[in-house]
Amino acid sequence: QVQLVESGGGLVQPGGSLRLSCAASGIIFSIYTMAWYRQAPGKQRELVARISIGGSTTYADSVKGRFTISRDNAKNTVYLQMNSLKPEDTAVYYCKAARSVDYWGQGTQVTVSS
Repeated sequence: QVQLVESGGGLVQPGGSLRLSCAASGIIFSIYTMAWYRQAPGKQRELVARISIGGSTTYADSVKGRFTISRDNAKNTVYLQMNSLKPEDTAVYYCKAARSVDYWGQGTQVTVSS
């Protein structure tokens, strides 16, 4: 059974930081491209960041220079370090494992507000 479990979300003030984690089980983690998506109320789900099997990264323009995606294949975990958070970063953040079949986590809420 495949499971992706996100953690690390919460309430943070503008300018603050959070680190999201996504722990995977039931898959050979190292052969999956991993990604973080987010969905704000009333909006479509959007790609935030992606990291390939070889470690190449891609970011949405809105988070470049503020967010960093990384992976630890020994721990079957992908991370999203989020700095300089803005109110518009408020959303549910989802982890995805992508290959021939995609798997999604249940999401973790991030709220940026003073």
